[in-house]
Amino acid sequence: MRALWTEQRKLEIWLEIEVLACEGMAKIGAIPKEDAAEIRAKAAFDIETVRENEKRTNHDVIAFLEDVATHVGAPSRWIHQGLTSSDLLDTTLAVQMNAACGILLDDLIKLREVIAKRAIEHKFTPMIGRSHGIHAEPITFGLKMGLMYDEFSRAIERLEEMRVRIRVGKVSGAVGTHAHLDPRVEQFVCEKLGLQAAVLSTQIIQRDRHAEFMNALALIASSIDRWATEFRHLQRTEVLEVEEYFAKGQKGSSAMPHKRNPITGERLSGLARVIRGNAVAALENVALWHERDISHSSVERIILPDSTTLVDYMLVKLTQLVDGLQVYPENMKRNMEITGGLYASQSALLMLTEKGLRRQDAYEAVQRAAMKTWKDGGNFADNLAAEPTVAEHLDRDDIISACAPDRHFRFVEDKLRKVGIKN
Repeated sequence: MRALWTEQRKLEIWLEIEVLACEGMAKIGAIPKEDAAEIRAKAAFDIETVRENEKRTNHDVIAFLEDVATHVGAPSRWIHQGLTSSDLLDTTLAVQMNAACGILLDDLIKLREVIAKRAIEHKFTPMIGRSHGIHAEPITFGLKMGLMYDEFSRAIERLEEMRVRIRVGKVSGAVGTHAHLDPRVEQFVCEKLGLQAAVLSTQIIQRDRHAEFMNALALIASSIDRWATEFRHLQRTEVLEVEEYFAKGQKGSSAMPHKRNPITGERLSGLARVIRGNAVAALENVALWHERDISHSSVERIILPDSTTLVDYMLVKLTQLVDGLQVYPENMKRNMEITGGLYASQSALLMLTEKGLRRQDAYEAVQRAAMKTWKDGGNFADNLAAEPTVAEHLDRDDIISACAPDRHFRFVEDKLRKVGIKN
């Protein structure tokens, strides 16, 4: 990803656009074919010379064109014929964003493969589900991983859909009217670069496209943050249901030798904030003056390389985190049971209503047994049996059945299959 955004690579794409434009003009008879062939054969640049030129010109494209002309010679008069700087800049950005999407899609596919592996591994590993951070009802760790898999499936869908809208170039001249360059040349150049030609442009490609790209990255980063936060919570000492891999010789604290901290998850959560901030900057770039101003350019030189590189890094690190995640089923089971089986309260409530008890009465009876368990401890099933209203409608076998966790796992395989995870 870093190589995609180097100055060398940017200038290589600029050069290819200029050469293709000459070949496109030659194809429609606008310039001599032999000149286009000579331009193709001789076109080159020296990056250090371009940098020196820019010190004098204070204009990156002119600095580049001056150097290219010294390599090509007389036919260089056709180079940049009818083009404007943004024809190079924006079409190059489209090439780079398209390539970046390819890298990120590969990252997402690899991440999902690892998630699917862990989902299958822990398909029926029971754990407590939590809402508001409070114990709710049992789930399985495999089901949690299935949810993660499904979320990143949507990330792939968004990236693929958005990719179509950023894979757009323009070679239409100063304000996009093709006044000095036949539209067929634009079509030729864009096709050769694997892009669509803009249906209509000004001096630039409109920045709603770039903002959508950045917001797609921000959504990916936020999903990464969501799961990094999940694993961080599950690694807390009093929970310790999962833990980031801690290598031999690794150190967790300069002061406390016992520490094993969720540093990768914390790093990912922090970097997600950077990406979301960059997405706001991209939204600010949408409103430009008339046919263009240059206020977007300086922003994009930072946010596009930084964000694509960061998201690439984040996806790789999350993949490593999930692959190496230490899962502790015994702690999951222990935590699930610390409330004495309170997770069965809804099952008891529904069984009572099925037996004919009014829902409000059933709710209050179960809640009394639950609050006694909260306050005095003991076993929820025993407290249910001691509740007169419950005892009138449920026998001991009914209560045992209501309190069995297996009912929560009946559709795990079906749900995983629906999100695309199969053994």
